[in-house]
Amino acid sequence: MSSQVVVQSLPLVERITEFLKGFTVNGREKYREAIRRMSIERSISLVIDFEDLLSFDKELADYLLEKPHEFIEAASKAVREVLEIEVPEYAKEVETVHARLSKLPENVHVKIRDVRARHLGKLIAIEGIVTKISPVKQELIEGVFKCKTCGTEIRVPQEGEGLVKPTVCPVCSENGQKSAGFVLLPEKSKFIDLQKFVLQEKPEELPPGQLPRSIEVLVKEDLVDLVRPGDRATVIGFLKMEEDKKLVRNAPPIFHMYLEANYIDIRAKENLDVEITPEDEKTILELSRRSDLEDVIVNSIAPSIYGYREIKTAIALLLFGGVPKVHPDGIRVRGDIHILLIGDPGTAKSQLLRYVSTIAPRGLYTSGKGASAAGLTAAVVKEKSSGEFYLEAGALVLADGGIACIDEFDKMETKDRVSIHEAMEQQTVSIAKAGIVATLNARTSILAAANPVFGRYIAGRNISENIDLPVTILSRFDLIFVIRDIPNADRDKELAQYVVDFHGETYPATLENVLNAQLLKKYIAYARKHVRPKLSPEAKNKIVEYYVNMRSKSEDPNSPIAITPRQLEALIRLSEAHARMHLREVVTAKDAEVAISLMEYFLRNVGIDTQTKTIDIDTIMTGQPKSQREKMLAIIDIIKSLVRENNGEPVSIEDVIVAASEKGIEESFVRKTVDKLLENGEIMMPKQGYITVVSL
Repeated sequence: MSSQVVVQSLPLVERITEFLKGFTVNGREKYREAIRRMSIERSISLVIDFEDLLSFDKELADYLLEKPHEFIEAASKAVREVLEIEVPEYAKEVETVHARLSKLPENVHVKIRDVRARHLGKLIAIEGIVTKISPVKQELIEGVFKCKTCGTEIRVPQEGEGLVKPTVCPVCSENGQKSAGFVLLPEKSKFIDLQKFVLQEKPEELPPGQLPRSIEVLVKEDLVDLVRPGDRATVIGFLKMEEDKKLVRNAPPIFHMYLEANYIDIRAKENLDVEITPEDEKTILELSRRSDLEDVIVNSIAPSIYGYREIKTAIALLLFGGVPKVHPDGIRVRGDIHILLIGDPGTAKSQLLRYVSTIAPRGLYTSGKGASAAGLTAAVVKEKSSGEFYLEAGALVLADGGIACIDEFDKMETKDRVSIHEAMEQQTVSIAKAGIVATLNARTSILAAANPVFGRYIAGRNISENIDLPVTILSRFDLIFVIRDIPNADRDKELAQYVVDFHGETYPATLENVLNAQLLKKYIAYARKHVRPKLSPEAKNKIVEYYVNMRSKSEDPNSPIAITPRQLEALIRLSEAHARMHLREVVTAKDAEVAISLMEYFLRNVGIDTQTKTIDIDTIMTGQPKSQREKMLAIIDIIKSLVRENNGEPVSIEDVIVAASEKGIEESFVRKTVDKLLENGEIMMPKQGYITVVSL
């Protein structure tokens, strides 16, 4: 029987060797060159494309699909044989070489949800998103044991579970002695690297109302540390079984499946998981030449929601995004645009977010109340069965290269907001817990929605008073929109008519001029992948002129600061996004004008000091406009001078109110400021109604 196996396997190795030696592409010997490169790259793997195998020898390709185990074993021997011919010195150095397979046919691709017992032992390809990953560990393949009595070294191959030790020492038994036991010599034994990670279903493929399924992947040797949490990967490997290690007596023998990887193909972030055919490309390019392109795209964003022209334009720019850059000094500047919507209840904020998450080439929708810091950024979790710590990616990491829509942004826990700071500006998520220190990419645009702190937006108050968010987060948004629900007879009639028509399925004429969601998704993916616009001199001049003009209003020491370099960067990002929308490689003056008009709209509605009615960016940057800050400083000075006059003793709040009213500061503002100063610990109240300063 054994001779028959040898006869069958020999021609197989020879045929694969023939393929490796003889396969050419455009006159170049593809695999011979790849095998020569192995020695330069110190690699122990050769990746074989299934398509190449099929075009060279169909029988070999069929054999691979029928008996993959035998094929891979024979292919690894064939790679070794060719390596010994091509680079004999390197072949002596390496003990094992592996043949790895890529680009398997579609019928071998299996969804995680469809993995069943019938796939056991078969070669399958599974696509998903990496969520958890374990540290690299070492597995003993061949142990060298030393006899404690006579010092003889014995090699024992390790197979199965547990450490297999020698039972008897041959030297001791010859001499009639009994061995006192054996000790493992790790430095002489043979180990291989081992790692586990979890592959989860992609969010866009998840059936509604279902929990995402996942499968554990075991990787060995040179496949360890290839993937990181948040990566999208196709793993080709063999489906195997492992017994559930649960301490339950008399329970039926239940096993769970895992995948032993043969090859991992990491999808590039730029692909954005949207297939664009040549016909699609033709349609996209024709669409980009339309004169009314901007109207068509803006109208296509949540067409069932009435109005909001500026907001929909800004969301369109967020979908296309600016161009990320790395400066010569290594500093990375984000290209993603962040937008915050603050609005009264019932103004369709969540509806907008939902729509954007479905239309974005990689969109995730989550709610701030339901998500923890770990849920949004990353976490270290302990595996129950093994006690190992895994690094698990959250929503912002999984949406890397896409858009995260976060509803109820103001309802997040305070500690969760801190982790969002870094994700918004540096576009990374750093984690240091349980000995795992890691930085994950979170190159994500954030579209957030929040409700005003008093239920409705109060016009007479500044934005920082209207929303329960720290100014450090507010200042990181490129654009902030306030959606107010103000009764207006004409507008209300139009809106009611629009909503009623939609329910009656009689759609307005504007709806005929919109793109279907699938085409819009493909258009955005195409623009993000292929177009990287650069600023033209005209666009540069427009932006610089606007910025300098706004800054010049702040030159008087008594005037507020209207705009900061953060808004300048936002203008550049918005201009680039507008050029991308038109598939232009150059940012024109028109693109800059659209960005400037959006910035003006934002500053006039949000970045304004409600007291003086002047644009003051400090309302967003520091939470206090200049007029308020000056009044606060005046009140602190009054308290200090009164305490000094009172020989350092506490003074009555009423005295402070009287002194402040002489300077034209109203009582309500004084009381509010005193409360704030007490909260910050800048003043103390030793007894009710009396205050003193902490340090004079």
